[in-house]
Amino acid sequence: MMSHPNTSSSGSAPGTAASSVKHAVPTYPEPMDAISMDAIPASPAPSRVKNNPEGMATNLIAAVSLGVLAITFMLNAMDRQVFAPLMTTIAKEYGFNLQTGGLLATVFTLGMAVAGIPAGFLVERFSRKAVLLVSIAIYSLGTLATPLATSWGDMAVYRIISGLGEGMQAAALFAAVGAFFHHRRGLALGILGFAFGLGATFGPGLGIMFAGQFGTWRAPFTIFGLLGLVLAVTAMFTVSRKFTEQAISTTGVEGSYDYMPAKAYNRNSLAIAAASGCGALALYGFLGLYPTFLTTQLGVSTGESALALSFVGVGGLAGLLGGWIGDRINQRILLIVSLAVMAVLGVLIYVVQATFVWQCVFACLMGVFGTGVFFPNTNSVIQRAVRPHQVGRAAGLFVTCYYGSAAFSGLLFAALVPQFGWQGAGLLQVTVLPLAAAAIMLIVQTSLFNNAPRAAAH
Repeated sequence: MMSHPNTSSSGSAPGTAASSVKHAVPTYPEPMDAISMDAIPASPAPSRVKNNPEGMATNLIAAVSLGVLAITFMLNAMDRQVFAPLMTTIAKEYGFNLQTGGLLATVFTLGMAVAGIPAGFLVERFSRKAVLLVSIAIYSLGTLATPLATSWGDMAVYRIISGLGEGMQAAALFAAVGAFFHHRRGLALGILGFAFGLGATFGPGLGIMFAGQFGTWRAPFTIFGLLGLVLAVTAMFTVSRKFTEQAISTTGVEGSYDYMPAKAYNRNSLAIAAASGCGALALYGFLGLYPTFLTTQLGVSTGESALALSFVGVGGLAGLLGGWIGDRINQRILLIVSLAVMAVLGVLIYVVQATFVWQCVFACLMGVFGTGVFFPNTNSVIQRAVRPHQVGRAAGLFVTCYYGSAAFSGLLFAALVPQFGWQGAGLLQVTVLPLAAAAIMLIVQTSLFNNAPRAAAH
């Protein structure tokens, strides 16, 4: 209501400091635009956008938090990669054929896909740290349960549970890191890609070593599962909420984002999600059955196939460089180039069927351009395709599309092999699909990204 002419808007009595200011002006009813903006409650944002209640994290706190979370993501990669080199042994014990074994190798990503979009909404409304801790516990318990399976069905369930936890962790982790390092999002997510590369590098070898030392394929699953629970407890005490709960306002030093689409699911984000799905079908189809291809077509040993697969992880260490480059050049062009290179590598690996040494080289390059360039840059660019307060939903959309496609990549590849042979299947899945993803990226408009030069001008 309008205040009385002789009454201050704050309700103070006449004669106070407010009424004795030099050069006093006549007291008229205050117009609405004269009311202090501090007295007007801020309109609620459409999602989890707020001033950071924990305060800004120091460099040391941020470094420790990012380091611990990167280690948990490295274990995440080890959990994923340990199944493929042991699949021949597991399939022999349970009597799985190539198709059912190939599906088991990648079915955990179905759980990741299911968890992605719901987790994206959770991390915009609840503590990201809490979601992270719960997710690590879930995928660790799923890994621990895998050796207890008595059939294909319950093993698939345990693998999917593990994937649910990994999907929750990925969405929360990508959102937390992307929000805190929103100016250097590509590099920060590249650090996570580097950690994933370490896990993918050492995971297969460690899995084979533990299986050999303990005389059973079940040993690495038990060890990695217990290690995950230990890391969850460690993260509880070492990862700061000042790091995980960092929020970005809808407007800030970057300026207004009114030029961007208002919806999180817009033309750019959906196109990037579709491209990430096609790329994941190719990359995970390759990862899931590559050891089987090497042992059945090139006659290498199980240990050698694990070594070749670990070179994919070595290439993934390029995530630091790939993310750093993505912050500095047109990411659409970078992604199109990386997808084209993946397509060429598919021809060299499956059609040419190079010798084992060259296979290791090509596997390393697939890691460089697949997990070192394609993964961190699709992950960061989809967050740039939405307004800053929507990064949680963007991260969830990416997780769902990327890992949802990956879930059936092994089954698709295994179904193509009997029809077209390894050469034809490799050409269709590891060459044609990346080219399709590159074509989709052509419709992405970088001028509508939240880091576009236009943002600072508004």
